[in-house]
Amino acid sequence: MVTVIDGKALAQKIQSQLAEKVQKLKSEHGIVPGLVVILVGDNPASQVYVRNKERSALAAGFKSETVRLSESICQEELITIIQQYNLDQSIHGILVQLPLPSHINDKKIILAIDPKKDVDGFHPMNTGHLWSGRPLMVPCTPAGIMEMFSEYGIDLEGKHAVIIGRSNIVGKPMAQLLLDKNATVTLTHSRTRHLPQVTSQADILIVAIGQGHFVTADFVKEGAVVIDVGMNRDDNGKLIGDVEYEQVAEKASYLTPVPGGVGPMTITMLLEQTYQAALRSASQ
Repeated sequence: MVTVIDGKALAQKIQSQLAEKVQKLKSEHGIVPGLVVILVGDNPASQVYVRNKERSALAAGFKSETVRLSESICQEELITIIQQYNLDQSIHGILVQLPLPSHINDKKIILAIDPKKDVDGFHPMNTGHLWSGRPLMVPCTPAGIMEMFSEYGIDLEGKHAVIIGRSNIVGKPMAQLLLDKNATVTLTHSRTRHLPQVTSQADILIVAIGQGHFVTADFVKEGAVVIDVGMNRDDNGKLIGDVEYEQVAEKASYLTPVPGGVGPMTITMLLEQTYQAALRSASQ
């Protein structure tokens, strides 16, 4: 019988604890964690995501700002805005919503963010901290998945973890976080040969390939823990994951649903990292 990993319930639990910690930080140090989200253009999916972030931040007692910019803004202007927030001591987390318009180089934008305020964990300095085993700011989706493992008592030590997807946002940082917990990690992608043979050896299978219902039952070992990071729309506009849920639920021991699995945890870890940055600023 599969155990469904309820990311929504876990996110609510952590955000409730976070609200208490924020209140304590405010009363003891006079500091309110500040988060600014910069949104360029009017991508509908990004708009929804940003609204959810704002709502969650305000509910937890954060100072929350959203900067909405025209798609035609030039790169230099965007960098100037980021630099202003780098210097703003009331802001502890800066997030530039990706994807950016094609005329803006996202690598240069990420480099412009103060690494101490890079709550997305994408700055090369934070990537370096992660890969050297001293994580400071970690990409939020992998961080949220690690919280799920902890909450559900899923032991990673000595387990074979297979990740499908090698992005800087999920696949690569996920691999390092799992290595830190003594898992044996195989990182696969769309060019991996005989992919179902590789994934069917996994005790832990994390799927972040961005193709709806890509992983079917023949990819999955009996009793595996399956984490579905995918967010796709089917032909009817329904939100679906990268995993064929009904099939895989017959074999998996633990499984995340879409929606209500990994998604809510991503926003929660964004808030947690902003809080941690505010806490560090209190002791400086």
